[in-house]
Amino acid sequence: MVDPELLAILVCPESHQPVAPAAPRLLSRLNAEIAAGRIVNGSGRPLTEPVAEGLVREDGRRLYPVQGGIPIMLLDEAIDLSPSS
Repeated sequence: MVDPELLAILVCPESHQPVAPAAPRLLSRLNAEIAAGRIVNGSGRPLTEPVAEGLVREDGRRLYPVQGGIPIMLLDEAIDLSPSS
């Protein structure tokens, strides 16, 4: 879990929008897509491990994974949540 004081100052490095913890329902859907081999991160690397925790940008378009309580706020590690066209 991300420290609440840290969460209060974190923003997306791309849009500068605030981020919030991802809901369990979102993580469940995301992990189903990861298991199906349909998710890549910002650098194009396919994800193979489930995401236990993440921070979602205010507009809901990106998720930043949290590993060991540490938010990974890098565009290359971000997961695009935009609906496919």
